[in-house]
Amino acid sequence: METQKENEKQIELAYEVDDKPKVLSQILLGFQHIFAAFGGIIVVPIIIASSLKLDAKTSTALISAAILMAGIATFIQSKGIGPIGARVACIMGTDITFVAPAAVVGKKFGLAGIFGATILGAFLVIILSFFIKYIMKLFPELVTGIVVCLIGLTLLPVSIDWAAGGSGSHNYGSLNNISIALIVTLVTLLLNHYGKGLFSSASILIGMAVGYIICICLGMVDFSSVAKANLISLPQFFANGVKFNFDVLLPFIPAYCVSVISTVGNLRAINEISGIKDDDVRISRGILSDGVGSVLAGIFGAMPNTSFSQNVGLIPLTKVASRFVTMTAGILLIILGLFPKFAAIINVMPQPVLGGVGIVMFGTVAAAGIQTLSHVKLDNRNLLIIATSIGLGLGVTFRPEVLSSLPESLKMIFSSGISTGTIVALVLNLILKEKK
Repeated sequence: METQKENEKQIELAYEVDDKPKVLSQILLGFQHIFAAFGGIIVVPIIIASSLKLDAKTSTALISAAILMAGIATFIQSKGIGPIGARVACIMGTDITFVAPAAVVGKKFGLAGIFGATILGAFLVIILSFFIKYIMKLFPELVTGIVVCLIGLTLLPVSIDWAAGGSGSHNYGSLNNISIALIVTLVTLLLNHYGKGLFSSASILIGMAVGYIICICLGMVDFSSVAKANLISLPQFFANGVKFNFDVLLPFIPAYCVSVISTVGNLRAINEISGIKDDDVRISRGILSDGVGSVLAGIFGAMPNTSFSQNVGLIPLTKVASRFVTMTAGILLIILGLFPKFAAIINVMPQPVLGGVGIVMFGTVAAAGIQTLSHVKLDNRNLLIIATSIGLGLGVTFRPEVLSSLPESLKMIFSSGISTGTIVALVLNLILKEKK
């Protein structure tokens, strides 16, 4: 019966995992995957550039590197190189999970610290890929739900600042800024809910494009930095330096743990949809690819890479599970990442546009955490863990000065609400035993 069900799933697919569509089909379907993921790929470097107040040249390089390394990581994951890669239709990119720890590390150690943390954390992922069974036991739904929820909640105030025009801007909270952000939010919501196919999956990207066009019409965009950007640029080793120490790594550990769990879930979903036998070896190779992709990202000036869940939904929608399609998407991303002018156009996007999609994105992440927690039995023990973890996580986010008297190393750990909440959730989950 199970075999029959599996076969039915495979028959429904127009292209199975190892099927190779015609080149034109691969390109068109590859672009569709890019549209679904592109908003997520570029948002993280834009957020970090804004948070650290980087100049236009550095910000453009950060966006280009993110696109380029997403393409390389996608190609490795889909094609497979030796024991690296799950060899399924999987799109990779920098996830929103890494925004908060990157901002914390970046403000103290600069981009060199972020890239050092990216590389160190990636080696941790490579090690974890060989112990997936055991690691998953430390992160039940209760803990992962709390962490994912905190990621969204701690970032929402940032998106509100953007919607108002950016913290400290002369026109903060102006009617123009708020109106643009609300239009972007509305377009994104309507397309995501009522749109079909590509219009729904690329709703964030389309929402940003609509907001951008409005800002251009209102004369809010300065394209001078686009003119100055190089036409073509090759990636450079450690262009912004690199800093390795335990302090830069600590805030990244919870985010890397969440990304590992997320990739496990995404790969299992892809395997099921694609009619592939779900085994630990394939999952382990997929996590290993996450780690290798992130090491390369840190070396070439980008942040960690992990699997994108939004692209999993495109497989049943298009009935295409071919890994050759995502390999093509990877190649297309690599090409786009080599053109700084393309990244510069993205970089000059006004902050209200980013705020409009940020509200939806960060709110969605928080809602996903709540959805995970809804599967957990809400008895007294679990409610105590949820309440304390989220309470302390949000507490240090909104009142960071409470940590001012702590040693510098402890400040680095607990200054991120995500790190604080994760540590509290893990410890309480171990010490508060379930009542029989």
